[in-house]
Amino acid sequence: MPKDPPFSALSTEEAIRYSRQMVLPELGLEGQRSIKSARILIVGLGGLGSPAALYLAAAGVGTIGLADFDKVESHNLHRQILHDTKSVERSKLDSAIARLNALNPHCTLNRHPEGILVSNALELLTQYDLILDGSDNFPTRYLVNDAAYFARRPLVYGSIFQFEGQVSFFNPTASSKTNVSPCYRCLFPKMPEPESVPNCAQAGVLGALCGTIGSLQAMEAIKYLSGIGAPLKNRLLVVETLSMRFRTLNIKRDPNCPLCGENPSITDLKLENYKWNCSSETTGPHLGQTDTENFPLEITANEAQTWLNSSEPPLLLDVREPFETDICKISNSINIPTAQVPHQLDALPKDQPILVYCHHGIRSRKITQLLRAKGYTQAINMTGGIHTWAEKLDPSMQRY
Repeated sequence: MPKDPPFSALSTEEAIRYSRQMVLPELGLEGQRSIKSARILIVGLGGLGSPAALYLAAAGVGTIGLADFDKVESHNLHRQILHDTKSVERSKLDSAIARLNALNPHCTLNRHPEGILVSNALELLTQYDLILDGSDNFPTRYLVNDAAYFARRPLVYGSIFQFEGQVSFFNPTASSKTNVSPCYRCLFPKMPEPESVPNCAQAGVLGALCGTIGSLQAMEAIKYLSGIGAPLKNRLLVVETLSMRFRTLNIKRDPNCPLCGENPSITDLKLENYKWNCSSETTGPHLGQTDTENFPLEITANEAQTWLNSSEPPLLLDVREPFETDICKISNSINIPTAQVPHQLDALPKDQPILVYCHHGIRSRKITQLLRAKGYTQAINMTGGIHTWAEKLDPSMQRY
């Protein structure tokens, strides 16, 4: 009885499928075999993970790990091309596996529905040859970077902001005395303060940018797995799409890096290193009290709902754009878009509490601070905005 062919052996159908890339002399049969025998973990199946997963599966990566705990929502679809309209409310993991299996049944797809956690990161990453970071938040991004460093696994980094994206390749396995690879913390040692950098839900993003950056990440992964070309090691690629400029910045390991520096302060994975400080300024007197000296700057959505249902509710100010209020709004709110508030201060009372909200709480926080500086000492921000309100208090409300 003949033995099963080695995992890296290609069937006739696979040879036909990958023939257009195998004909490249730099890649060839051996490169394709290397791709097939490789194991890659994709963290996040959103804007970046979607195009990366599609191209890696299409290229014939043998084993692809998929780590995501989220579900598909309608506002994902303009950029998260791994999913479609029928996938809304379905888990991204289930949606991705169905799509990738349809694209290439020769790939083995591993499910990681819990995503990346401090408790599982090291064990998970060591199962793979290469990590591709498609995360959309800073705690996960820093956790993936640190775990890849401790697991000695190369990491393809990508990020986007409005019309700009970044890509790099961090490889702790390639370190030597003369050529030490930097890590993400060499560029950005610490996480920014909570909500100081808006995410794509707050700042906006074009779907085609996600496709560009995710595809570049896939290209970096394919180059590394097949052993062709020069990776973006020690380099940061910056893509500015409005001017369509590609810039490459040389980066070096920072000897003072808290992770890979000469005297690191981060020596293992601890939960406190990846948790934003969520302490807020909401502690203070009862909401019905009008002590302007101690009046809280922010309150939660639950607290806001209680206050709005009280006998003395505040004026409810929505500072989103009109197209946003057409999607959803909280009853009895007045709408003055953020840019217009400074010019319509006379329409707001100084002797009455004002509860300010927006989509995620970023714009409303700035307006609350503006109002307080202008003498509206009872202005309060609702943290999390209408997104949190819909998520926790009114699931029937349309989210975007």
